[in-house]
Amino acid sequence: MGMNYTFDWGVLWRQPYGIWLLQGIWLTLKIGFIAWIIALFLGIMIGTLRVTPWRWLRFVATAYTELFRNIPFLVQLFFWYYAGPMIFGEHIGREINQILGLNYYVSIFALGLYTASRVAEHMRAGFASINKEQYQAVLSTGMTYYQMYRYVIIPYALRIIIPPITTEFLTIFKNSSIAMTIGVAELTFMSYRIDAETFHGLEATTGAMLIYLLLGLTVVRLMGIIEAKFKIPGMIGRQ
Repeated sequence: MGMNYTFDWGVLWRQPYGIWLLQGIWLTLKIGFIAWIIALFLGIMIGTLRVTPWRWLRFVATAYTELFRNIPFLVQLFFWYYAGPMIFGEHIGREINQILGLNYYVSIFALGLYTASRVAEHMRAGFASINKEQYQAVLSTGMTYYQMYRYVIIPYALRIIIPPITTEFLTIFKNSSIAMTIGVAELTFMSYRIDAETFHGLEATTGAMLIYLLLGLTVVRLMGIIEAKFKIPGMIGRQ
């Protein structure tokens, strides 16, 4: 028995569906890049605090990492979108709920916080891979702890953890698809919208998969160039 289905790949570029896909791609890129900037800077800061000599700073950084890393991102997203405004009280919460595009801002905020916990853990691993003698050698030059981390240890650790950071950078774009659950019209949302309008979900979701694949390969290629430029001589790198 043959498959009674007529393929129509034209839904990927025929108007208005082609424009919908482009809008979804653009929103996916914006969410991914802005969330990544938040995750990278916050992750470096949290990861650094986890190895500082001050106990309370280590406790706060560890609590942040364990809290955000061990709760599914979807649950966090629902919390920030549906329950987050209530934290600020009834009046302010109502004002927050009236913000135009709130779901878009919440998806960036939530994705940035979640990914930062994972970046922080990679930073901690990077610090742990540096010999104690290197820390002592830097301090012996007269640098303070802040100067040691700012100018020597953090840049060195970042060069070590480029491979796992590549994975996180790649994953943040894939996780952005979960934002559709709170109504953000990113790429996955648009593919389902095309499916609902045309009943050609096979073509729409296949197109979305290929776009995600192309995006992922681009990220891997970009990070491969960065890794080749900044890899530490003598360490094993990507061939």
